[in-house]
Amino acid sequence: MTNKSKAFILSLFFICSVFVGTAKEIWVATSGNDNNPGTKEEPMATLLMAQRKARELRRLNDSSIQDGIKIILKEGTYYIDETVFFRPEDSGNFHSPTVVMGADGEKAVLSGGKKITGWQKAGTVKGLPADAKGKVWEADIPKVGGRWFEFRQMWVNGNKATRASTLGDGVLPRILSVNKQNETFGIPVPDFKIEDIKQLEFVIHQWWAIANLRVKNLELSGDSAIISFHQPESRIEFEHPWPAPYINEENNPGGNSAFYFVGAIELLNQAGEWYEDLEAGKVYYWPKEGENLKNADVIVPYLETLVRVKGTRENPVSNVTFKNIGFEHTTWLRPSQAGHVPLQAGFYLLDAYKLKIPGTPDKAGLENQAWLGRQPGAVELINAEQVNFERCNFAHQAATGIDFIAGTSKSKVEGCVFKDIGGTGIQGGYFGDDAFEAHLPYNPSDIREVVHHIQITNNLVTDCTNEDWGCVGISFGFASDITIEHNEVSHLNYSGICTGWGWTPTVSIQRNNKIKANYIHHFAKMMYDVGGIYNLSVQPKMEISNNRIQDLLKAPYAHIPEHYQYIYLDEKSTYVKIHDNWTEKDKFFSNSPGPGNEWDNNGPQVSDEIKNAAGIQPEFQDITDKVPEAI
Repeated sequence: MTNKSKAFILSLFFICSVFVGTAKEIWVATSGNDNNPGTKEEPMATLLMAQRKARELRRLNDSSIQDGIKIILKEGTYYIDETVFFRPEDSGNFHSPTVVMGADGEKAVLSGGKKITGWQKAGTVKGLPADAKGKVWEADIPKVGGRWFEFRQMWVNGNKATRASTLGDGVLPRILSVNKQNETFGIPVPDFKIEDIKQLEFVIHQWWAIANLRVKNLELSGDSAIISFHQPESRIEFEHPWPAPYINEENNPGGNSAFYFVGAIELLNQAGEWYEDLEAGKVYYWPKEGENLKNADVIVPYLETLVRVKGTRENPVSNVTFKNIGFEHTTWLRPSQAGHVPLQAGFYLLDAYKLKIPGTPDKAGLENQAWLGRQPGAVELINAEQVNFERCNFAHQAATGIDFIAGTSKSKVEGCVFKDIGGTGIQGGYFGDDAFEAHLPYNPSDIREVVHHIQITNNLVTDCTNEDWGCVGISFGFASDITIEHNEVSHLNYSGICTGWGWTPTVSIQRNNKIKANYIHHFAKMMYDVGGIYNLSVQPKMEISNNRIQDLLKAPYAHIPEHYQYIYLDEKSTYVKIHDNWTEKDKFFSNSPGPGNEWDNNGPQVSDEIKNAAGIQPEFQDITDKVPEAI
């Protein structure tokens, strides 16, 4: 036997010996007590204190953790009052990782919600529609810190209820006119009268995005009504050029933007709808058939972020795995507090306007300036490496599911389910912020800022974008070496998988990304200018291959009805290889692309072997059993 062979066998023995050891176990149960030792027989009560116990074992370099630490949550829902932080002190290492997991075969859920109890039939409620009288129930809004709190979502027996609106009342009306100087719209006279507009919102369909505007005033003016809005969203809405809030051109077949109202007791006119009255401290709900509020499980969200993994560039959080954990019930209140006017993919405008003289150093024809904010994630990662999520369940969230924000690498999301997400399911990379204009190339001087080498594989992403229609299933901006492979992405209001950002011709840090063998279907339900797979800007060594894309839907309020496609290379997409993608039709589009793009063998002629191999692989197919096919 050669010395090399002996060395290989010894190294293999060493690696195996590391993983056959017994990790230190810290058990947690909803019936536990944080004064308990954390054994299976005497579990602790909270993840927070179990995490602290693990942190102390790390600090003291206790001999019991040489093979790692497992924090094991028994079955149940753990209602948390504050975000759980994982810091550098919580890091494991290659030989001794930290695993936070649900017990085998059990469902453990971290919830940022609060229960609503004490439901009773509502009496006389001012403004309640005649059809709803005698059918609506009421309860007190939960209190936190002695005060009622605001929420924008509610779940009844695990199903999302509908905030009272005009969205389900028939075909949506369209804006009639605009007055930019006065920051008002002219609209058809509403067929309802609202006595108190303090919580009323106006939601506009704006090409590939929506806008939530808090109503300041609504008054009749002849055969129409004039509507105005609160600041800051009013200024942004009437100054920003893209996406346009209205279209009024002869060659526009779709007409002006459609809209609906939400957030008034007068709009509660159907079973399954609810309304929160912040002045009265009451929430009202019209139960669906078969729902008994005396014993129903009614939950509203309180926390925006459940878990934040955050280190520093010099000392990232590392070697932490989350396994078989549910992340549920998160809120997002900015639309109620400052409105929500996005640029794209849910990134909202903090400031935006049209340049009088177009052009920037990066792009001569640019007329659009924008600085952005980012929706919160139920789980967020900043400055972390080798942090993995395996067979976790993300559900009932107001904004983003999981977000790799910055400085995170060598991590994966595998075998997870993302369902009932208000915004984007899986997100990562840089998209600009309040100090970095959105149309600039991102080339940081410190490469440690970059999100890179992330694997997104064998996940089910479905029924996302159900609050912000302009969000997507999986989205990565300025990032590199991202692999998005063998996922099923479905039932979305906008695009399926998006990569790239900046609308820029300049080479940036985004490169070496791969979108391979994904199954994307039932998308573009409400928005258009979409792609099953969508790419922006220069992406050296970008590959889009072996995907299956079908059931591209026609958005009902599109200004340009045919502007939808299976694969879409948007502005300055460059050096992208697109090959062997099965689509049910030969419908692709490139908008001002750069050079070096290679298209080969895409469309309905692609082999059944490639088509049928796309999507979740057999060893992870069981995760699809958790979600019915039809959403």
